[in-house]
Amino acid sequence: MSLLDTIVDANFRSETAGRIVVFPGDRRHRGYVVSSESEELKIRSFLKMFYSAHFSILALGILLSSAWATDIHHLLGRPEERLVRTVGVFIGIYFLLVGLPYLLLWRSYKKALLSFVSPQDEVSVSGRSASQQRLLFVRVAVIASAILMMFGLFLLVQAKQ
Repeated sequence: MSLLDTIVDANFRSETAGRIVVFPGDRRHRGYVVSSESEELKIRSFLKMFYSAHFSILALGILLSSAWATDIHHLLGRPEERLVRTVGVFIGIYFLLVGLPYLLLWRSYKKALLSFVSPQDEVSVSGRSASQQRLLFVRVAVIASAILMMFGLFLLVQAKQ
C-alpha cells in the first residue's frame, strides 16, 4: 500500500450505517454515508488527485523557493553573516509561490465536495478510526524525519565553517 493510499484510507471508515467518508478540513466532525462502491471509488480517485496536487504544490514551492532565495541572497552580498535575512527571503518567496496556488486548490476542493455527497446522507462522526490513527503515526514519522534531516544539514553546514 502506498503512502497516498494510506492517506486516502484515513478518510473512510466502516460503521453500522455503512461505509462513511469523512472529508479533511471539516471542523464539524460530520461524515457522509457512501451508498455504492462506484461512488466510493470516485471519491477515492478525487482525493488521490487532490493530495497529489497538494503535495506537488508544497514540494515544488519549497524547491523553487530555496533555489530562488539562495540566488537572491547571494546577490545581496555576504550571505554567511545574515541568517535572518536568508530565512526572511525564503519565507517571502515561499508564500508567494505556494500561497496563491494552494488557496485556489483549496477553494476548488471545497466546491467539488458538494458534488460527491448530498446533505441527506450527513451523519455525525465521533472518535478516530484505526486508519486515522495510522495516518497520525505517518505524520509524526514524516515530521520527525524532517527534523532529523534539518538537524543533520545544520551539522554539515557548521562542519564546513
